[in-house]
Amino acid sequence: MKDKIFITSIDRDRIKKTLDDITRGGVSPSKTVKGLESELRRAVIVDPMGISSDVITMNSRAIIELNGEEETEVLLVYPQDADPANKKLSILSPIGMALIGCKEGSVIECNVPSGKTKIHIKKVVYQPESAGDYHL
Repeated sequence: MKDKIFITSIDRDRIKKTLDDITRGGVSPSKTVKGLESELRRAVIVDPMGISSDVITMNSRAIIELNGEEETEVLLVYPQDADPANKKLSILSPIGMALIGCKEGSVIECNVPSGKTKIHIKKVVYQPESAGDYHL
């Protein structure tokens, strides 16, 4: 069984809108869309002012370690802001989808095009909610 994830009500609403925009016009949902919808269904939804500062929310920066190798700092963003070369990971990417709602210290696995990868969330460096940046 997967660990609980925590998503703010604002993030949930914005992610749902993103998914609705993707599927608008009768396009059948992709595996990615279905996967993210599944994550939203299993999430504990919390008020933005009440979310723990060690949880990855949208627009959070975190230091992660992939497969026990080098640490890297990533920013979790909406698709329109994604820039993998600059470590801005889309919520629609396999790693982005795996990170949302997870806590600092968690070790999770996700499927990427090259196979399974293990992600260790070392530190949440910046979280908009804990900084009072509710507009992000």
